Amino acid sequence: MKTKILEILRQAEKGAFISGQELCGQLGVSRTAVWKSVKQLKDAGYKIEAIQNKGYCLLSTPDILSKSEIESQLQTKWVGRPVCYFDEIDSTNTEAKRIAEGMAGAQGHGTVVVAEEQNAGRGRRGRDWDSPRGDGIFFTILLKPDMDPSNAPMLTLVKALATAKGITKYTGLESAIKWPNDVVVNGKKVVGILTEMSAQVDYINHIVVGTGINVHQKGFPEEIAAKATSLDIELKQLGKQKKIYRAALLASVLEEFEACYEAFMQAQDLSFLMEEYNSLLVNCGKEVRVLDPLGEFGGKALGINERGELLVGCKGEITRVSSGEVSVRGIYGYV
Repeated sequence: MKTKILEILRQAEKGAFISGQELCGQLGVSRTAVWKSVKQLKDAGYKIEAIQNKGYCLLSTPDILSKSEIESQLQTKWVGRPVCYFDEIDSTNTEAKRIAEGMAGAQGHGTVVVAEEQNAGRGRRGRDWDSPRGDGIFFTILLKPDMDPSNAPMLTLVKALATAKGITKYTGLESAIKWPNDVVVNGKKVVGILTEMSAQVDYINHIVVGTGINVHQKGFPEEIAAKATSLDIELKQLGKQKKIYRAALLASVLEEFEACYEAFMQAQDLSFLMEEYNSLLVNCGKEVRVLDPLGEFGGKALGINERGELLVGCKGEITRVSSGEVSVRGIYGYV
């Protein structure tokens, strides 16, 4: 009920009151039930003005990632329906996999797992992902797509594109993508993405796409300070006073993901998203060094193809890169 009350109060014009009777009518509950839910919202940090014979008016919201706060912000059809929120958890990816394994068929598709804090967060290649309480957004989208398992790696690029677009739309910051899936602002990383899949030879059981967004961090450990940043740091450097509400930012990212995912599933590749992805690709047109188990080589990044492979030109030939790490001049210390 708290979610619906927040939705109704948010939809009202700024400063407008919604009567208790109207809330009762829309929700099909008693005035006492409405009053109790409003009190719970106030206790959670929402400023709601209540005036007799006028009703309720939402004045301000706290920066929290509760289930009600996130769901009341969403404008999606199926992503985040539902949201599973945890104050603390081992890993949102691990929890999403637990949910997937407990549901048959397509059940659970679109579920979003969010945590205020992770105590066993992971990044790519088994690296730890720091998940400080109150500073970031740590979430995983559970997917059960009807497609060939060979197409699954492209979902990481879909998520990177959606996240970059969602950040730019909400904050106004110019975000870009370092192939394949790091989102950067001003040449520094603000987002990490980890995609994991459970599949048979020709059938996907489930895919979980985990994302960590640096939002409120004021600084980073010395070993990563040169290549990591937060959205607050970047806004401050531009002299902008915008306050980021993490639930609203998460909603922006999830809405972009729903649109990008549907375009991807329609084509079963990145053909509908390739041009937009390449326009945000910080590697594009720059010298890169490909770190491949078979040997390093350098060249100029030319963008991705419809399969998400990075095209690297060298000595008149074009190499398609589908694995390994790519370092870029001016990014992450590569000079």
